[in-house]
Amino acid sequence: MTTLGMRLEEVGVAQLDEATFAAAAERHRRELHVHCYRMLGSFQDAEDAVQETFLRAWRRRETFEGRSTFRAWLYRIATNTCLDMLARKRPQPATGGEVMWLQPYPDALLDELPAAGADEPEALAVARETIELAYVVAVQHLAPRPRAALILRDVLGWPAKEVADLLGDSVNSVNSALQRARAGMREHLPADRQEWTGADDDNADLVRRFADASVAADIDTVASMLRDDVRYAMPPWAGLLVGRDEVVADWTANGFPEMTGLRAVPTSVNRQPAVAAYQWDAGERAYLPLTIDVLRVSGGKVSEVFIFGADRFPSLGLPERLEDEGGRR
Repeated sequence: MTTLGMRLEEVGVAQLDEATFAAAAERHRRELHVHCYRMLGSFQDAEDAVQETFLRAWRRRETFEGRSTFRAWLYRIATNTCLDMLARKRPQPATGGEVMWLQPYPDALLDELPAAGADEPEALAVARETIELAYVVAVQHLAPRPRAALILRDVLGWPAKEVADLLGDSVNSVNSALQRARAGMREHLPADRQEWTGADDDNADLVRRFADASVAADIDTVASMLRDDVRYAMPPWAGLLVGRDEVVADWTANGFPEMTGLRAVPTSVNRQPAVAAYQWDAGERAYLPLTIDVLRVSGGKVSEVFIFGADRFPSLGLPERLEDEGGRR
């Protein structure tokens, strides 16, 4: 046990000074942030939820009685904070199924999570699958309390009794909510989701070719990489396109073939391959952020594309500009 952990055990949370309490809570910031992100679907809202969680925890520190770990106590507060936020302001997904408040999550920050052991392949798979955009979108279609039950039980592995205590329900009610949530997830998750194995070498090559064709505005080559049933969304704008023909028609109508002065940077977010696009700005004499395409790959083809705007670049740790390296005039 760490010195800080011993201090919690010996003197109790209520007796800690503010700096020591803050240090104890800070150790769990990233995992709490990811938990809130799953609940809320928004990176920024998750930031707000974690800050509120730490504030509530400090103000209510005398309520920690040691019957659970300090970490579990923080998760209880974070979950209730998210439920309060959902009750106050979260709209329903659009009629087409889009989650317009969806934001991507940088892999660099996911790397800060406590690592599962090499002998825990299921934990590694769950950690990866439940941060994918497809999973986060599906979760947003669930009512708040079943959503919390699903994440606490299936992602965090909490016993039903502890989830019931947190939600103020009976174990039977939690199990019923969990069944409804699992049924909802089956309805909203892509049918082929379990086939996806992540960013292997084949996917890396596909992403490189996708980036090169996008920079060249080669719409035919990009289209050839899409599955027939590809899904395409651009949060926070409404509109979900389904099917390669519909996506290509939208690109053509909105001038994609005429785009010039692009550069692309392969990256990854939400444990998925992504391409950050920059466009030449003559006034700035640099390439400035344009969009980031987050891809889902199934069977060697792109099955899903989420496009986010330039406002997401800072939170993803992407450069705010790319300097001209080719003597552009």
